[in-house]
Amino acid sequence: MTRWQLAHGRHLELGGKAVLMGILNVTPDSFSDGGEFAMLDAAIAQARRMREEGAAIIDVGGESTRPGAEPVTPEEEQRRILPVIEALAKEGDFVISVDTYRAETARLAVAAGAHIVNDVHGLQREPDIAQVAAETGAGLVIMHTGRDREKLPDVIADQLLFLNRSLEIAREAGIPDERIVLDPGFGFAKDWEENLQLMARFSELRPLGFPLLVGTSRKRMIRHLAGGDRNAADVATAASSVILRLKGAAIFRVHNVEMNRTSLAFADAMVEREPGAAGG
Repeated sequence: MTRWQLAHGRHLELGGKAVLMGILNVTPDSFSDGGEFAMLDAAIAQARRMREEGAAIIDVGGESTRPGAEPVTPEEEQRRILPVIEALAKEGDFVISVDTYRAETARLAVAAGAHIVNDVHGLQREPDIAQVAAETGAGLVIMHTGRDREKLPDVIADQLLFLNRSLEIAREAGIPDERIVLDPGFGFAKDWEENLQLMARFSELRPLGFPLLVGTSRKRMIRHLAGGDRNAADVATAASSVILRLKGAAIFRVHNVEMNRTSLAFADAMVEREPGAAGG
């Protein structure tokens, strides 16, 4: 069991049970749910629904990270997400994550009430974001990406190369280890075979010594197996969550919270009887 320290005096216990992070995209163009929750009332209603279904964290994002998505300005990203974060923070019982790689957006989001900074560029696009996390006391998700860089041919070797560099940046900024979670970045500049290799060899990431977050939900690798139907993609996502839980994942970033909660209950029962199967 690991205690993940977060901003504003909050924390989460990781390891004993799978922790669900509900995806809340306040964007018009995200690959799965673009436009559904762009209005404030709809976003708040969805956050409440996910919390009721078992999400411990609500991850708020204002810029689509799908391949080929048009970038937005920092001002537009902030216009989309800050009212949602402020509204959720006022309710008091949400743990809120901000999905951004921009230092200024992260700073404003934590000031508005966010507890976690989730950086899909692993501190390597805007390194100042590490200083924001250090100064605010935010929990930090460091994600691996293959975008805009040369990758090593071995999928785990590339994970270690990238994530160890990100951890150097975090430590240079003064971020303590108990605030850090790592995400291997399924689908981020990884082809079908690389994603499958990463899933099959996922337990090789555990020696890094940090809790692991995974986000396979409705991604291309999942839709490739399940077809275009959203319900089928959710079933396949839940299956991948179970596999990754047994291989050591602690946090699951998902669209369909209820289905993953139900599936992960069985994985947790297995982990409980085989303590070495998953870590926090």
